[in-house]
Amino acid sequence: MTSYRQPGVVLTDHRFTVPLDHSDPGGEQIDVYGREAVAAGRAGEELPWLVYLEGGPGFGARRFTGTEAWLGRALREFRVLLLDQRGTGLSTPANRQTLPLRGGPREQADYLAHFRSDAIVRDCELIRQRLTGGAPWTVLGQSFGGFCAVRYLSSAPEGLAAVLITGGLPSLDAHADDVYRAAYPRIERKVAAHYARYPQDVDRARAIAAYLAEHRPESAGHRLTPELFQSLGILLGAGSGSHQLHYLLENAFVRTPHGTELSDTFQEALRSATSFAGHPLYALVHEAIYGHGERPTAWSAERVRTEFPQFDAAAALAGDGPLLFTGETVHPWHFDVDPALRPLRETAELLAQRTDWPTLYDPERLAANEVPVAAAVYHDDMYVDTEHSLRTAAAIRGLRTWVTNEYEHDGVRVGGPRVLDRLLAMVRGEA
Repeated sequence: MTSYRQPGVVLTDHRFTVPLDHSDPGGEQIDVYGREAVAAGRAGEELPWLVYLEGGPGFGARRFTGTEAWLGRALREFRVLLLDQRGTGLSTPANRQTLPLRGGPREQADYLAHFRSDAIVRDCELIRQRLTGGAPWTVLGQSFGGFCAVRYLSSAPEGLAAVLITGGLPSLDAHADDVYRAAYPRIERKVAAHYARYPQDVDRARAIAAYLAEHRPESAGHRLTPELFQSLGILLGAGSGSHQLHYLLENAFVRTPHGTELSDTFQEALRSATSFAGHPLYALVHEAIYGHGERPTAWSAERVRTEFPQFDAAAALAGDGPLLFTGETVHPWHFDVDPALRPLRETAELLAQRTDWPTLYDPERLAANEVPVAAAVYHDDMYVDTEHSLRTAAAIRGLRTWVTNEYEHDGVRVGGPRVLDRLLAMVRGEA
């Protein structure tokens, strides 16, 4: 283990070896990385552990500098483990460069089937035994990390002292189709709110989409299409996302000797904001996190979008209405336009057609839950349906909710100390 310091905190690198398939503990092993954080001056103390599970899927734990955001509040009483879930960050990576080591698309898809919340929780349980000596710990789950926390409550509640969830209460039984059928109207509301705030962006967005439809430019191997441009709507689920989108659009065009063209600045910003190079697992297993039973996800977001024709870019450009952005959705064309995903197209197709997903949540066990649980539910969360979340909250015995419109989905990032304070008070019966 390597330890080092940042302002106010001592950090220690941990690397754990865990089974790829927990049903075969003697089989292939992979590495999972975690960064321990403890307040400076308290490194030698016996402190309870808190493990942080990042949103995603496919993102490593946030890289904090010192005690910023919620981490400083947590370090007042916890020793914190910032876990890079399997396949992310410094854990054994899963991407276009490494997956061919598995073999062809079939072998790659079988490998990636082990990267859902059930396996992540089994990893956590092995790691907990090694770090705490068997003592239960507190879980803080953001977004998909909250999905993992609900799985934890379903399968290994004995490992939990308390659970804190921010924007991450999943439906216990919804198919991916139900998730996206609820999502598209929320996304449309977010787009309408953006255009109401920045009405000048209506014409800008139409002009950009029309240019992309006609010229189909490329940037560093990325094929810039109207549909890719629409996917910038993923920004609208964050507190400052509407402003970020506005600033991105405002310098889209530049005059050149050949006429008006999309600026290099805009093309690079579009490429950067939509690339999956840093988190390919997000695209590969995003719909798989909703898989259960024999019904495949089968590119759910793409199929369900046809029920909402107002999102069709070509139709919008042919008429005079606004171009609608899309949100947290993954489509087959992503694997054509993004060079980080292009070699994995067949692998993604096999995952989309898979029909043997295990059930992730145990309603009976959740109904008998005895672990203190508190969840922040954001009133009009673009990424996680509020109605689904509240239905799940009612199904978990003793879970206390804080429903708020003060924050968007990234509330734990924006209002970290206050959000964490509130959730800790709730699980302790103090609020």
